[in-house]
Amino acid sequence: MNLDTSAADEGLERHVVLVAPEIHWNTGNIGRTCLGAGARLHLIRPLGFSLDSRQVKRAGLDYWERVSPGIWDSFDAFCHALKPEDTEMGLFTKGADRSFWEMPARRRMFLVFGSETGGLPEAMLARFNRACYRIPITGEIRSLNLSTAVGIALYESLRSGGAAAPCR
Repeated sequence: MNLDTSAADEGLERHVVLVAPEIHWNTGNIGRTCLGAGARLHLIRPLGFSLDSRQVKRAGLDYWERVSPGIWDSFDAFCHALKPEDTEMGLFTKGADRSFWEMPARRRMFLVFGSETGGLPEAMLARFNRACYRIPITGEIRSLNLSTAVGIALYESLRSGGAAAPCR
């Protein structure tokens, strides 16, 4: 699949934020997806793995060096530095009332995901309660894989923002 334009070409700014990710290959896959979509990856400590891990680099293939994720000691430090507006936030949790299809299209967006086993902290969900979204799934499974969820949300945010072009 080739995209004719990138998010940056369309004036869109996308940030994928992983709060306390635990599984190295998910982070590597997400980094690769971010690079392909023109998004910036941010990792909020604690991390459940070393970024020097062979598995992270393997999952990100030979692209990992170009991903260059932002590493933050806390979500508050991240917010202080990048100053996202509440309306630019999208927090993903399976308990949200609103579907990700209801996410507003903004020029700059921050798509925030929690750890694979714990999700996002309750305090963070409460702080941004008007910006919580879910990806609908059947009752046959507990949740989607984190890298799958990120891909769905990221590309939907680009589509709704007008950046995705037809496949060739």
